[in-house]
Amino acid sequence: MTTPPAPQQPPQPTDQPSQPHPSPQLPQQSPAPQTAQPDPAHQGPAVSAEAPRPSGPAAPPAPLEETRIERAIGRGFARVTGRALAPYQTAVIRIGFAATWLFFLLREWPHRHMLYGPDGPWSLGMARQLLADNHAFSVLPWSDGRGWFEFVYLLAVVSAALLMLGWRTRTMSVLFMVGVLSLQNRSVFIGDGGDNVIHLMSMYLVLTRCGQVWSLDARRAKRAAAASGPEHDPLGVPGRDLTGVVLWAVLGLALAVAQLSGCYGLSWFGNGPFPHLGWALVFWGLWAAHGLWWAVRRYAPGEPRTVLDTLAKLAHNGALLVIMVEVCLIYATAGWYKIQGSRWQDGTAVFYPMHLDYFSPWPALSQALGDNGLMIMLITYGTVMVQVAFPFTLFNRRLKNVLLVVMICEHLSIAFLLGLPFFSLAMITADAVFLPTVFLVWFGARLSGLRGRLFSRGASPEPAGGPGGGGPEARTHGADGGHTLVG
Repeated sequence: MTTPPAPQQPPQPTDQPSQPHPSPQLPQQSPAPQTAQPDPAHQGPAVSAEAPRPSGPAAPPAPLEETRIERAIGRGFARVTGRALAPYQTAVIRIGFAATWLFFLLREWPHRHMLYGPDGPWSLGMARQLLADNHAFSVLPWSDGRGWFEFVYLLAVVSAALLMLGWRTRTMSVLFMVGVLSLQNRSVFIGDGGDNVIHLMSMYLVLTRCGQVWSLDARRAKRAAAASGPEHDPLGVPGRDLTGVVLWAVLGLALAVAQLSGCYGLSWFGNGPFPHLGWALVFWGLWAAHGLWWAVRRYAPGEPRTVLDTLAKLAHNGALLVIMVEVCLIYATAGWYKIQGSRWQDGTAVFYPMHLDYFSPWPALSQALGDNGLMIMLITYGTVMVQVAFPFTLFNRRLKNVLLVVMICEHLSIAFLLGLPFFSLAMITADAVFLPTVFLVWFGARLSGLRGRLFSRGASPEPAGGPGGGGPEARTHGADGGHTLVG
């Protein structure tokens, strides 16, 4: 008995069209996981996962690019530590202030006991009371004897003369400062204004390399360079220099004796040139620095010598900047105080000193000039305008040089008409820090040629460095091509 076939089910209707030749079905595979496709706009360069990595060292990172301010700071630092600026200007102020003080001491030699000595109306006891109150420095109160006063006065004369000539300028600048401070602080009521300028500049000169040109030190260095040949190093091993060693030892011994004796003014941390810095610390520091510089040059060449030389250049350039600022402050304060005076406002201020017998070495000339109202007005207003405007013209080379000529002529007229030669000479010397280097080199060459014709009888004149030449190259442009304030 056979089983009947199962009835066929009718085909179910579907939405798919029927295929006439269906293909055999393959085993189904799970779909691959979908990954987010990166945006082509933000997609970097395609890197294959199987790409070989470079076997060499990694590339160094790109160097940081300096900004304009950083480059300017770097150039400025290299400039102030690379060389001692304005060698000719510092030589002029060394010669000028030393000569002014020397001529003043020589002129007052017959009256020295009355001005600064025991015979003066301002007695030593009164001076000691004032020094104890204002804490100024002076070596004259160390002894009441007349011989001590004569020694200090003679020391001031000799140190000023040797500093003017440029012999051992580092040592003579310190002795020059001691002589100036000692005599001026002994009698503070003697002076005509120029003494204040010399008082300040004597301290600034200690920190400058003012003997690079026009000095006996420069001549000695030039001869040493000529003897050593073309490969001479100016900072190389110095010679035996017996004179310098003896001078350094004698001054150190004298300072030690004064320190152990408890002399006035030699405190360590008080009543000095700066707060909490006494004169004893200053003098011993200078004495040790001079000895260390000689020892390093002779026994420790290389990096120690370079470091000390860089510090010395930095101190020189800093002191030079202080001198320039000091001159600007002198003129600015003088001009602005004149503006506030009623006699300067109405243009008659110059009239009155010209009619004082004390300020009239040439009475007829002063009378003739004082009777000219137009000239008095022009001189009065011109003086105020020049003094007020000068600090603002330093960055304009041509205008600065014009005002320098005007101010030098003004001080020459003060010396001639009012009888104040030392005040005028001190101010002209202070103005010289802004003189152009080209002019100073030219002037030195002319003086050198004149000296050669007068004394050498046909010998060839010295180079542009002038007497005691061998100085640094005259540069009137900065490292960036611009003119400097002093050139």
